[in-house]
Amino acid sequence: METPLVLHAERLTKRYGRRTALTDCDLMIPRGHVVGLVGPNGAGKSTLLQLACGLLAPTAGTLSVLGSRPAANAAHLARVGFVAQDTPVYASFSIADHLRMGAWLNPSWDPALAKRRIAEVGLDPAQKAGRLSGGQRAQLALAIAAAKRPELLIFDEPAAALDPLARKGFMRGLVEFVGELGASAVLSSHLLSDVEQVCDYLVVLCDSRIQIAGPVRDLLASHHRIAGDPARMAAAVEVIWAERGRALVRGDAAARDGAAARDAEPVTLEELVLAYMSRAAGAGAAPRASAAVAR
Repeated sequence: METPLVLHAERLTKRYGRRTALTDCDLMIPRGHVVGLVGPNGAGKSTLLQLACGLLAPTAGTLSVLGSRPAANAAHLARVGFVAQDTPVYASFSIADHLRMGAWLNPSWDPALAKRRIAEVGLDPAQKAGRLSGGQRAQLALAIAAAKRPELLIFDEPAAALDPLARKGFMRGLVEFVGELGASAVLSSHLLSDVEQVCDYLVVLCDSRIQIAGPVRDLLASHHRIAGDPARMAAAVEVIWAERGRALVRGDAAARDGAAARDAEPVTLEELVLAYMSRAAGAGAAPRASAAVAR
């Protein structure tokens, strides 16, 4: 029996005129994960998430979300909750107005969940959204997205502009909602601390291409940091990044020339992400390195 997929992309490409934001992206993400989507600014993260929400159409390739074309119909829209980077709200609307609008637009709206969350984070339903702080706006947007009771929550760097305390509160709320709803989630963030805190699945997107993707635990277990000459590494080992006699490799750490490298060491999530980002940028890449996608 095949594992249901929350997102499935095949040769997904998106161009804006002469600029290519995504190139031939293949990606298969099973349901039940909190996915961290990381990469440098301009890598195509927001484009991928907007495609997943149906806000953009692909230039080429295919993309399915929860088994259907993104935003295929009203029923499919109700299955996806989206919180954009600037956590948009209507300044002249009160918090209560936002909740009433959410109930009107979403057939599966859970008013009890929305009211409970607003109370938990100390928001006054009568307050105008235009007078809220950045952290409060983010909490309001999160409450509205979750009260749809979606199967998938998508977050496009929603905590990027928040101070550390507000960001911590937002991330805590995200984890609580994912658990309560039994939903999957995709979180785009340039802060690896956020990804480490809440995500169990990683997608690295650089230079408009998927560099690697898979469960965080499996990715960390399959990569090692070693010292030695990359040219003498065994064929079973893929050198992701190398510089000054040290390398980050993927594969069987034992299947290498013992004379060329000392004992392998585990890598951190930050080292893993930076190695793939460096390789995509052409910095410190080894001759044998090639694009890799783990599923």
